[in-house]
Amino acid sequence: MNKNNNASGIFGIVITIFLLIILVIFSNVNIEKFSYIEGAISKIVTPIQNGMIYLKNKINGNESFFTDIANLKKENENLKAKISELEQEQRELEIIKAENTTLKDYMNLTEKYAGYKTLPAYIIGKDISNYSKTIIINLGKKDGIEVNMTVIADAGLVGHVISVTDETAKVETIIDSASSVSSNITTTREAIICRGVIDSNNLRAVNIPTDTNLVSGDNVETSGMGGIYPKGILIGTIKDIINTRNIMDRYAVIKPAVDFEKLETVLVITNK
Repeated sequence: MNKNNNASGIFGIVITIFLLIILVIFSNVNIEKFSYIEGAISKIVTPIQNGMIYLKNKINGNESFFTDIANLKKENENLKAKISELEQEQRELEIIKAENTTLKDYMNLTEKYAGYKTLPAYIIGKDISNYSKTIIINLGKKDGIEVNMTVIADAGLVGHVISVTDETAKVETIIDSASSVSSNITTTREAIICRGVIDSNNLRAVNIPTDTNLVSGDNVETSGMGGIYPKGILIGTIKDIINTRNIMDRYAVIKPAVDFEKLETVLVITNK
């Protein structure tokens, strides 16, 4: 099948060449004598000439097509560069927004705890695992930070400093399983103890007096007892009351006021 097609193609080319030769010959003789013959040949050759012109235009069109592709490629590269530039500007705006939010948090903290002498700090490290819930802040001995200083956030109590280097300090949060905070229920003023719980970000209120009427939604704050935390700093809210057979063993689940997963900025109280 392919051999027949090739043969037909070669035959067509030979005929075309032959006709063109005849056309050239007759163009050099007296046109009047051979007008009839020339007209007949012209009818045959003209479609061939038109086909060649069409093919030429088609080729020129392809050249234009490839030129358009090159232009589109250049435009695409320019658009990619512009997108990259816009993305960089977006990142810079996000950084500025985050810095403004941090400054706003500092201002809120400073105004809220105006009665204390405080230093603002960033959290530069966290260890919020099942057993240890501590954070690292970017203040240390050179800033006047000492062990047992109270650390707070806008929402309430964070914890206290347990170790210090020249430039950083480690803070044990109130949700750490080793933490124990002397507290008061704000409505009844009853004294309780809030402790951290393993594998939980909530606190457990224990040592609840037997005659105390616990109510979900009541706030719990520091009592000022124990020598670490100043009085009156919000710890959290009573979420659930768990009653047991022995009323002396009952306890309450306290939801901390501070969202430790999202915590980024704190204040260290340097006086009491």
